[in-house]
Amino acid sequence: MSLNEILAGVPLISPFIEFGFMRRALAGCLALSLGATPIGVFLMLRRMSLAGDAISHAILPGAAVGYLIAGLSLSAMTLGGLVAGIAVALLAGGVARNSVIKEDTSLATFYLISLSAGVLIISMRGSNVDLLHVLFGSVLALDDAALFLLAGFASISIVAIAVGLRLIVLECCDPAHLARISRLSPVAHYGFMVLVVLNLIGGFHALGTLMAVGIMILPSAAARFWVGNIVPLILAAVLIAFSGSLIGLLLSYYVNLPAGPAIVLTLGGLYVLSMAVGPLGPLVSRLRPRWHFER
Repeated sequence: MSLNEILAGVPLISPFIEFGFMRRALAGCLALSLGATPIGVFLMLRRMSLAGDAISHAILPGAAVGYLIAGLSLSAMTLGGLVAGIAVALLAGGVARNSVIKEDTSLATFYLISLSAGVLIISMRGSNVDLLHVLFGSVLALDDAALFLLAGFASISIVAIAVGLRLIVLECCDPAHLARISRLSPVAHYGFMVLVVLNLIGGFHALGTLMAVGIMILPSAAARFWVGNIVPLILAAVLIAFSGSLIGLLLSYYVNLPAGPAIVLTLGGLYVLSMAVGPLGPLVSRLRPRWHFER
């Protein structure tokens, strides 16, 4: 009996041994876990978790224009989403830096406009099936070109974080101090927003615009209940993201569930579990004995 035949009999491995689309889905989730989830950690540290959701919808008009021109073309929708996402991020940041409007409010307004425009554009030409594909994605339908795209975005994110980790952390935790001591504050801010857009476009192809931010924020928030230091936090978030993706894919296979929602709901379950049993969670931290000082 060959090794593949032995592995094919293991329930946790057999779907990925037998079916190429399951292997591609798992590879895509691994790329998103390595690229998008660390970006989600920094969004969480900046208290901009909902901003990620806003930007994920901001790419929709550009992707919709690409769809209108070339149909469900990977390159056209990626280019359109990239242009729209970066434009909205720059506009929202510019409005926030030069007016009384805060960045979260600015992003929310662009998000509402972008989501409505994108749905309207797709509805003008496509069917409800196409609209559902754009909004909810299809991780089980990833092809080789999409995998190379996800791997490329993940590689860019990993290299950027490795090179500029201190700058990104300082910009997230104390942007005013960074602006006083360095001229790289705008570069760090807008460069980080570009990384957000890139990874949301990758998540868009796998999970759709409505759930792409799930693999960014949920693992990051779950990891925060376990560790506090930045590097262990990133590693824990990546591990939770990939574990949740693996479990979600197996649930979608054995229970016949939609893969994208199964992955995001599994990550949500891991968040609840971490909140309940994590050492920094609200329950365990209350049970931890406190130090009492005596004179």
